[in-house]
Amino acid sequence: MEMKTTLSQFGLRTAINSGSNARAMVPSLFAGFGAKRVLLLSDRGLEKAGVVEKVASIFNLTGHGSGPELVGMYLDIKQDAESSCVNEAVQYAKEVGADSLLAVGGGSVLDTVKGVKYALHKGLTDIKEAIPGGFVYESFPQASHIPIPHIAIPTTAGTGSEVSPIAVIYNEEIQMKTNIINPFLAADIAILDPDLTVGLPPRITAFTGFDALTHAIEALASPTATGLTDAYALHAIRLIEKNLPVAVADGGNLAARMDLLQASLMGITAFSFALNAIPVHNMAHAYGAMFRIPHGLANAVFLPVVMELVPQLYLPRVFELAQALDVDVKDDTAETALAKVVDTVRLLQHKVGLPADFQEFNISEEALLATIPAVMKDPAALNFPMPPELIAAIGQRVVPVRVK
Repeated sequence: MEMKTTLSQFGLRTAINSGSNARAMVPSLFAGFGAKRVLLLSDRGLEKAGVVEKVASIFNLTGHGSGPELVGMYLDIKQDAESSCVNEAVQYAKEVGADSLLAVGGGSVLDTVKGVKYALHKGLTDIKEAIPGGFVYESFPQASHIPIPHIAIPTTAGTGSEVSPIAVIYNEEIQMKTNIINPFLAADIAILDPDLTVGLPPRITAFTGFDALTHAIEALASPTATGLTDAYALHAIRLIEKNLPVAVADGGNLAARMDLLQASLMGITAFSFALNAIPVHNMAHAYGAMFRIPHGLANAVFLPVVMELVPQLYLPRVFELAQALDVDVKDDTAETALAKVVDTVRLLQHKVGLPADFQEFNISEEALLATIPAVMKDPAALNFPMPPELIAAIGQRVVPVRVK
């Protein structure tokens, strides 16, 4: 029997504005914070896709002192929120005299901007100084409010980083994904505007959706789950199961896009506040850092494999999980129910066109051996260390044997 009475924390600090064209509210929301000089941060892919312009153009109406102005755009953010991007953006924010931050993008952009906010607040020029051991955990009251107005507009329904207290920053020097956890890192306001996600290609829609699904399933299975985290986790799973195939097949379906944005936010909220055993993320972080596999794709490939090979984590909640995934397990044992759930996850993976392994990344046998220590030293291993044999067994399933 797990201890429901042990101290737990739950907080959604971010105000959420959802809806088609919700981005139009951004300047007036910044004005409400007293912000005058807004820096927009995004990436070159979203610039090419016209998404940056869709957001930046709103500020054309607020010039000449009638509202906050856009004083600069930093668009050189790379996959995985590299420390060098964080540091360059901090420097740029100082040069243009920005007093507030507008993040427009997927997880890498949203996390980079959290790193920028943190560095500006702490007076750092190198974000790596903040995370010497790869992991820093600060909670209230030691962690205090960060008075830099911060609005986040996610363009993928995946990480939910707009509302999470976690920033994952890639340290290029040691090839490791490092973590800052602080309740005030999350944006003050998140804008969920499905119009900005309609251009997301089917493959990215699919793997970011699986990132959100992984958050929700790992939250549900967590030994420290509570009624609050369960509510978010279970409903996120229901929404993703129903809407992900729809959005992948028809990117312009605004209703499905909207549901997935809210599911993504609910998934990370459950995950952040039930944070404990996260073997899927542990594997995904290590492989992602070593082979530069996009985070959502890594989670998608590992999810069914880990569920199968670490059954003890999922069996206690398997009937609720099956129900949320719309799997009929009426007269089944827990073991049979779990097998059906894993099949359903694999079917969903296949239905949205995702691979079941990492064949495209050409991982060698030597590299596969090197993943074992990488998984063991990833910060995610702290609460749920996996023995080398288990890590190796999971690896064997996701890296196809090459015929010599």
